[in-house]
Amino acid sequence: MSCVGCHRISPLDGVEFPASAIVRSEENVAARGGSPLTRLLLVASLIAACGKNIPPAPDVPPAPGVSGPAWLGFGDGAQHLSNSAIATQDFARVRWLAPVDLDPQYTDGELLVHYGSPAITSNNTIVFPVKQDADGPFRIEARSGTNGGLLWADSSSYVEPPHDWLPPYSVTIDASNKLYAVDAGGLLDVWDSVDTAQPTRLSYRFYGSTNDPAVIADTPVTVDGSGNAYFGFLLSGASTLPGGGIARVSAAGAGAWVSAATISNDATITRAAMNSAPALSPDGSTLYVALDSSDHPNGYLVALDSATLTIKARVLLVDPVMGDPATVDENATSSPTIGPDGDVYFAVMESTPGAHAGRGWLLHLSPDLSTSFTPGGFGWDDTASIVPASMVPSYAGPSKYLVMTKYNDYARGLSRVAVLDPHDSQADDISTARVMKEVLVIEGPQEFCINTAAVDPATKSILVGNEDGNLYRWDLTSNTFTQRLSLTSGVGEAYTPTVVGADGAVYAISNAVLFSVGN
Repeated sequence: MSCVGCHRISPLDGVEFPASAIVRSEENVAARGGSPLTRLLLVASLIAACGKNIPPAPDVPPAPGVSGPAWLGFGDGAQHLSNSAIATQDFARVRWLAPVDLDPQYTDGELLVHYGSPAITSNNTIVFPVKQDADGPFRIEARSGTNGGLLWADSSSYVEPPHDWLPPYSVTIDASNKLYAVDAGGLLDVWDSVDTAQPTRLSYRFYGSTNDPAVIADTPVTVDGSGNAYFGFLLSGASTLPGGGIARVSAAGAGAWVSAATISNDATITRAAMNSAPALSPDGSTLYVALDSSDHPNGYLVALDSATLTIKARVLLVDPVMGDPATVDENATSSPTIGPDGDVYFAVMESTPGAHAGRGWLLHLSPDLSTSFTPGGFGWDDTASIVPASMVPSYAGPSKYLVMTKYNDYARGLSRVAVLDPHDSQADDISTARVMKEVLVIEGPQEFCINTAAVDPATKSILVGNEDGNLYRWDLTSNTFTQRLSLTSGVGEAYTPTVVGADGAVYAISNAVLFSVGN
């Protein structure tokens, strides 16, 4: 149940060196004046972009780094708080842009692709996956956050799990600026020296002695403060493993895993919930994971000891009105959010399709999962962001923090976002339930295409993208959109993340393109 000692191969000379728990290592490539591979990747990007009318990435030398707070990946950290540690820049202009998909696949004019979250180092290097073809493969690009210049690029053999909407392929940064991403066969790739033109990649296997192609990672990677990594996986075809589950790769490269059926105590549960990033308690001792299967209604939220993966608690996810098992939709990217007090927030779809007008629910549970509190009135494909109560001058309640979510009202055709009080309630307008009390609600022109928003305590604002192709700044003092910047002409698309750079630039994805927005 741990990774196996293999070998390191240097592509410079082909000589093998013994190394513990390493599947392979690749010396990466410099972007400018570097290897032929990088120059080929850049040319291929430009050709593909021109051929499909996709705007090319900047062809400039990368600018010097800028010291600031990192954005670690999906939800900016293991609790998925999505709080910026720096004041965001004004929406003055698009500073640069780069494609995240060289072959976007549209369905009836909509782009049903969940693009993975970029990660940004404390030296302001932004790293993100780029899809090369209809369903992959992918490469990883590292670019200067200042001007978009390519620092390095590396290929990935990652294979997407069976899917409806294309799942997100994400990257994660840890506190020491190491980069993590999953690869084919459930391998974990780790890059050192990400801010240089030639980082080193090592790959770790969490199981057995040989690669098993049936093992497919199906969640983003979550990394704790010590460099231990966690992700979920499923099996696609005959496998050496008995079922999907949760993997752990320690900072030293040791692997372990537990099956979803075992930790849920339900033989029908076969995998980690698709796209749902594991989350850690504020002290890092407890790992929260969502589990389900592709053909069974039951879904579970499970608390594990983060060091041993032994079970601490589990709860069957249920519709708070119907009392029946809720649905963890495989087209969603809902991940647990852990509040500063340790409470757990997780979004689900209602048990009977349409019973809550397709809004789903934001479940609110105690840290030990034993107590369910008042749910939020919208969920399904949303990871809640945490809003310090001090960000909302009009709020006079007792809660130290609030939660921000999408808040669509499909029955009345309203596309909204909201800040809710998780410790107060009001009557739901379409059911018999009590729901989290609305503190602020604002309507947009079309649906807000976000799976995580970026919360900026310094400016008391929240940054959200919309299907109309604009990026909005929602000012919580006035409850208005005080800034708007047009990125594209707009497209119906699966939900995407908003992130903040080490210099306060804001990054959003619209119509298969990553935009850097700022002064």
